[in-house]
Amino acid sequence: MMSAMKKFQSFIAVVVAMLSMSCTAHANQSSANQQNENNMEKQGKFLVVFFSHAGENYSVGNIEVGNTKIVADYISEMTGADQFEIVADKDYDMPYMQLIEVAKQEANNGELPAMVGKLENVDQYDTVFIGGPVWWGTYPQVMFTFFRDYDLNGKTIIPFTTHEGSGLASCVDDVRKAYPDADVKPGFAIYGHEVRSGRNKVEEWLKGLGM
Repeated sequence: MMSAMKKFQSFIAVVVAMLSMSCTAHANQSSANQQNENNMEKQGKFLVVFFSHAGENYSVGNIEVGNTKIVADYISEMTGADQFEIVADKDYDMPYMQLIEVAKQEANNGELPAMVGKLENVDQYDTVFIGGPVWWGTYPQVMFTFFRDYDLNGKTIIPFTTHEGSGLASCVDDVRKAYPDADVKPGFAIYGHEVRSGRNKVEEWLKGLGM
């Protein structure tokens, strides 16, 4: 009888310990989630501004959804950010090698292609992600049209790029030049051929930013 009683008491002790561990783990996770929510509230409302190029892209071939658009969608899904896609009033649907020549010419001439559409109420956003592919050492020139037309000084700006070897190129420096009074964070770069399976990399980056 005593042996059975001891076994029963041991079983109860194990159950209590397991419940305690489960409650602790749940409490820790809840605390972590609450901390992330608090961090995001402190950072205010988010916006992702991006330019993305579908069609023929280096390394990934002819694609219907541009690499940068996929990253922008990841960011919105994970942070709740609104989106504004920069669309040029110019046709870039052309073979990749031809596009490179066009990008080179635009960059060398400092062109500012016209944009289609307008971003309303930019003042409501506190944190702005800015992303695009790297064309001839920096963002596509139509993004500089956006920089000219919209004042993001005083905001937190987080640049990102999609690329096939250029990394961030001069994109972060160019954003800082465009917005000298903004808090421009270190940028994030991801290979274009990795974005479709690279959600975890974007998630880790955002976690590192406290989001």
